[in-house]
Amino acid sequence: MYARRTLLQSSVGAAALAFAQSLLPRSAQAQVNSQSPAPVATSPNGPFHLPKLGFAFNALEPNIDAMTMDIHYTRHHQAYVNGINAVAERWPEIAKIPVIEILQDLNKVPEKERTAVRNNLGGHWNHSYFWELIAPGGTKEPQDKLRSGIDATFGDVAKMKQAMNAAATSRFGSGWAWLIVDKDGALKVISTANQDTPWDLGARAVVLGVDVWEHAYYLKYQNRRPDYLTAWWNVVNWDKAADNYAKAKG
Repeated sequence: MYARRTLLQSSVGAAALAFAQSLLPRSAQAQVNSQSPAPVATSPNGPFHLPKLGFAFNALEPNIDAMTMDIHYTRHHQAYVNGINAVAERWPEIAKIPVIEILQDLNKVPEKERTAVRNNLGGHWNHSYFWELIAPGGTKEPQDKLRSGIDATFGDVAKMKQAMNAAATSRFGSGWAWLIVDKDGALKVISTANQDTPWDLGARAVVLGVDVWEHAYYLKYQNRRPDYLTAWWNVVNWDKAADNYAKAKG
């Protein structure tokens, strides 16, 4: 059985927290061949754990290759989990505070731990959310509330994609591009550096996000970030994005 730690709900982050599930560690023997199942969790070590991935590493082919998924999940994401668990050993209080509450106000973190929390808890949250927002084959483009919101804000889905792509390609070095609901309830495209999160910028909810660290695409796309983004749109889980938006708007 899996040990569980639930991300606690904050009043301004209800939509984003709908994604939360048990955060579980990776399989010790993750497979990347055509017969591979979704990774199986083993016993956790510390209050923070890898989320169980809902699909096999090869399930996003040819858009995102199996080796990239394997390394991204079992090494990069795991490193953030290890890093924040190391913080928890030094500052146990972190396990008692809702994750988003911490990310909204890093001044609550002791100064000597602040950078480690920013990088590792931020990286853990970003990746945990990212896995929920991709799916094999993607899903149909948004309808209903999210489609109406996108059309009202950007003109249409194609123009929203252009805005996301621009934010992602113009992000110097490593970071993320996001579609958020801002504090005024409006859809907005932003980008964050490194493992900073939208919560630090006052987001009310996070609808969609894409990782543009090189580890997310370099094995397949090398320096062709725009090609990676084109492929990423093919595996976007619009159903999840629409659910995030609907819950944010009530």
